Amino acid sequence: MLTTKVGLQIPAGTTYEDWEQAGRQLSGIVDSSSWWLGDWLVYGKDHYTDRYQRGIRTAGLQYQTLRNYAWVARRFEFGRRRQALTFQHHAEIASLPVDEQEVWLDRAEQKKWTTKQLRGALRVARAGEPRAGKQLQTTRSLALPDSRLQWWHKAAEQSGLDLEQWVLETLDSAAGRALEEIAEMEEMRERASISA
Repeated sequence: MLTTKVGLQIPAGTTYEDWEQAGRQLSGIVDSSSWWLGDWLVYGKDHYTDRYQRGIRTAGLQYQTLRNYAWVARRFEFGRRRQALTFQHHAEIASLPVDEQEVWLDRAEQKKWTTKQLRGALRVARAGEPRAGKQLQTTRSLALPDSRLQWWHKAAEQSGLDLEQWVLETLDSAAGRALEEIAEMEEMRERASISA
């Protein structure tokens, strides 16, 4: 089989076994490439802070997608990544504390869960958490266009979450990335002041 930038050329008469093997290899490459890109970004941000953005533009990939890859890669040091699980398994639990991540990785690995099964198990576990012990903030209202709310409902549904849980997870993830960026900016300023 021949891989090109715009497709895969499969020779006529390819056996089922060869076709199936190619699918396994392609799937492995796709999953690995998420880790590779995440690690590439983390390295670039740590070593080339002044040229990091230019490198991302040169790569020609979607910035938000790359940021997500980098965020997950930072949350899981190389030695904690599970080869039996996909990048997406790790992404599902990246916002959890490390000890909880390990518990969920163990479960997913032992039970051979798909990403969707892991997401469902997380949802069930969260639904069973006692709400009395949680600190609840005052309810806030937010005016939204109907189209935006429908869009969010669709995204939540595709993620296998109810809207409230999806909004909380999405906002928590965004807050984590924003705080990480702020910390990195402060670190850059500190390095710059030391070298000045």
